Amino acid sequence: MRKIFTLLVLLVLLATAGFGYHAYQPLTLPVVPFEFFLKQGISLKNAARQLKQSGLLDQDVTFIWLARVLGKSGMIKAGNYVLERPVSRIELLRIIAKGNVSQSQISVIEGWTFKQLRAALDASPNISHSTSGLSDAEILRRIGATENHPEGLFFPDTYYFAAGSSDLTILKVSYHTMQRHLQEAWAGRETDTPLKTPYQALILASIVEKETGTPSDRAMIAGVFVNRLRKGMMLQTDPTVIYGMGDKFDGNLRKRDLLADTPYNTYKRRGLTPTPIALPGAAALQAALHPARTDALYFVARGDGSSQFSSSLSRHNNAVNQYQIKRQSSR
Repeated sequence: MRKIFTLLVLLVLLATAGFGYHAYQPLTLPVVPFEFFLKQGISLKNAARQLKQSGLLDQDVTFIWLARVLGKSGMIKAGNYVLERPVSRIELLRIIAKGNVSQSQISVIEGWTFKQLRAALDASPNISHSTSGLSDAEILRRIGATENHPEGLFFPDTYYFAAGSSDLTILKVSYHTMQRHLQEAWAGRETDTPLKTPYQALILASIVEKETGTPSDRAMIAGVFVNRLRKGMMLQTDPTVIYGMGDKFDGNLRKRDLLADTPYNTYKRRGLTPTPIALPGAAALQAALHPARTDALYFVARGDGSSQFSSSLSRHNNAVNQYQIKRQSSR
């Protein structure tokens, strides 16, 4: 009996040693880096089978036993994982139990429309597309926005997220980031601004964003629009007309387009547009609320990204002739 007991103990020790060696032995990665995705709600058994089929595990039974022994069988986290080096089964379990997922990113660009933002989110393979089939109004309701129109409400920036994150989560973060930047800019605004609300500042900032070709002109462009608002003049800015045309805009703005009345045609209607026309960045927000002190009422593109500013219509017409008409003739 003593010999049998000793033999059993020896077998248990050998099995434990073998199991321990198996648990701590580095796995051979099929490729480096090795990337795999565990979907939401995946079971331990299915995760082990998936890792075996991908070539990371040679067999899945001991991996399942190891997870159960360590109490991690119900702790598998969904997400996209990237292994840059060989890891043991113990390390692999810790990684997927802690949810040490790789991060993906998406860049939201200044001047984008909300339609372009949605298209970028829809095109990302690393995002869970929760907004699919939702209207703009429903999206605003889901993220807790109080506005009725989505344009201009999302801050341009690069957002990092775990693969598989919902596009609604990204939109919510972007929305609240814009609210924070807008409120901070509004709190530090010039006291004599003709803008009455933060939302009006957002509208003007979006127009400045679309009109700015050279960053150094941004404050001057804002100064021209602020001067026009103070005098009750029409803003007469092409990007607002283009926005109002929507999908009908074919890349060429014609005289008849400037004469067609829409809520966004600032050649036909005074004051600001009903909503922003794009996503303004932080610099555009600051320019709208800290415009240049200038007597300029007009500006025209020089053709190199910069603008020529004028304080009188006669000087503006001369600038148009110099930079626009002559350039069109040379073509």
